[in-house]
Amino acid sequence: MMKRLLYGFLYGFMWLFASLPFAVLYFISDGLYLLLYHVLGYRKKVVRLNLRNSFPDKTDQERLAIEKRFYHYLCDYFVEEVKLLRISKEELLRRMKYINTDTFLEMVDKHGGIILTIPHYANFEWIIGMGMIMEPGDLPVQIYKPLRNKYFDQLFKDIRSRFGGYNVAKHDTVRELVKLKRAKKKIVVGLITDQSPGKNEDNHWTTFLNQDTVFMDGAERIAKMLNFPVFYCELTRVKRGFCEVDFTLLTEHPKQTAEGEITEAFVRSVENTIFREPPYWFWSHKRWKHVKPSGK
Repeated sequence: MMKRLLYGFLYGFMWLFASLPFAVLYFISDGLYLLLYHVLGYRKKVVRLNLRNSFPDKTDQERLAIEKRFYHYLCDYFVEEVKLLRISKEELLRRMKYINTDTFLEMVDKHGGIILTIPHYANFEWIIGMGMIMEPGDLPVQIYKPLRNKYFDQLFKDIRSRFGGYNVAKHDTVRELVKLKRAKKKIVVGLITDQSPGKNEDNHWTTFLNQDTVFMDGAERIAKMLNFPVFYCELTRVKRGFCEVDFTLLTEHPKQTAEGEITEAFVRSVENTIFREPPYWFWSHKRWKHVKPSGK
């Protein structure tokens, strides 16, 4: 009962918060930055360690500049995520530009679906608007990890399904995708694939940002199972509150690729994105918590 009341209060607060104009939200974000960075020092040690290991050739001053811009971006990300509760379709399409959609849509029609590999970068949550650029009846599918609290889990599912998105829990991925394919649904499957895998998940070891790093290779395995082309979402934060995503084709024929080739292509793409504009990746993640086993 208490969790339900807490959820109701939080949902009402977020609903009102999301009704505020962007100018006010960014004013609040500036205040959050002061609190998060200067007062609380949220995960500052993690961020600094990640930046130092990822950019050993940069000076302390250069890494500090990236650090401060990252925290500004992180606070903007928080308010932009909540804004999805109320933002209109027209406003989202004005602020999120979708590039190379001809190839995107052509592959969906030709193969019955595609796989989108997405990094934790820039306004990545706004990709959910892709349902508005797809053909009527085609289905944008979002693979997500359920939250422990069922009320908060439902809240974020509601946010992510506002523009036609179909939420699939991570543990139901294969069953749901096979079911959709058998039903002749044309689908676009989005997976955020740059976080650390769990202990029992299939993985791919590589070098990423100058460090031994393990990546989930679920996107590659799903692409080969369904024989769907694989795209990388190249995100660019144009300015505050405005973003672009370029759908870059990694491979049209996944079954013809070697093991690990698709995952490696994603890794190199993410790395290039980060090198282009370092502040807009999630540096607060404990990304390098796994130690590479011998023989890998």
